[in-house]
Amino acid sequence: MELRQLRYFVTVVEEANFTRAAARLHLAQPGLSAQIRLLEKELGQSLLDRSSRSITPTAAGTAILPHARAALAAAQQVSHTVDEFTGLLRGHVRIGLVSGAATEEFDVTRVLTGFHRDHPQVAISLTEDTSDRMLAAVVRGDLDIALVGLTGAELDPSLGIDVVLDTRINAVVATANTEFDDRTTLSALRDYPLICLTRGTGIRGVLERACAAAGFTPRIEFEAAAPPLLTRLASGGLGIAIVPDLPAAQAAVAGVRTVEIIDPELHGRLALAWRTDHPASPAAKALLGQLRIAFASPRPGPSADSRAP
Repeated sequence: MELRQLRYFVTVVEEANFTRAAARLHLAQPGLSAQIRLLEKELGQSLLDRSSRSITPTAAGTAILPHARAALAAAQQVSHTVDEFTGLLRGHVRIGLVSGAATEEFDVTRVLTGFHRDHPQVAISLTEDTSDRMLAAVVRGDLDIALVGLTGAELDPSLGIDVVLDTRINAVVATANTEFDDRTTLSALRDYPLICLTRGTGIRGVLERACAAAGFTPRIEFEAAAPPLLTRLASGGLGIAIVPDLPAAQAAVAGVRTVEIIDPELHGRLALAWRTDHPASPAAKALLGQLRIAFASPRPGPSADSRAP
């Protein structure tokens, strides 16, 4: 029995599908299936029920699953302990980032460049995705750290959260638009075409939850992955963009003006997220610490979750 076989088994159970598990493990599906069958042959028991499209563990598989996870965690901790003892950082840190978040204020590139210079034996991978998918990836263990937008929905209890930005969410309209004064209620936007970030993003989630509480579904006509494109669409008169607070000078240059949303006042929060229910690798712990320090300038809004990695 090999640790990699246990890792393959656990991954198939978590994904409930050989194809998705193979993609997550960066393996060919036939090779993954062959390794699982070798493990089953060695143990003398079928571990997975393959009779339906969704793969589920058999009674024997369910019984050994917690032991397989414990063995993998113990092996990882042995490696982490040796690294900490020798003072050597190595391994692989996986980071997720919401689209458009790598700004001057959140210069992730600068932090990663400095970290790589100081710890060249640590491999770093960076991906962009929606907040919902990245939070799920952190919970699964596919990402070590993610910079995400929060929707206000309840988070998985295994997550540690450090809010690094709290900002108003407002509407912007083309400069020539005369339908709105400088302020509007959320309900007043009910029948207007809106321009917003895609589903799964923090701002989209905040908007949808607030509209649901007000008794209506927002009329989203255009979607984009980053706020600057939303602003450009609004400047062309295609709708009302829902974006983070925009400085007046920047709005003027973009050909839009801000309309504050009141009753209710909406806020977007950007946060670092990581798992707290098992020890992080020394490399992930060190990089998370550097990111928290780099993004820790004083900002308005609720205090950050102080749970340590």
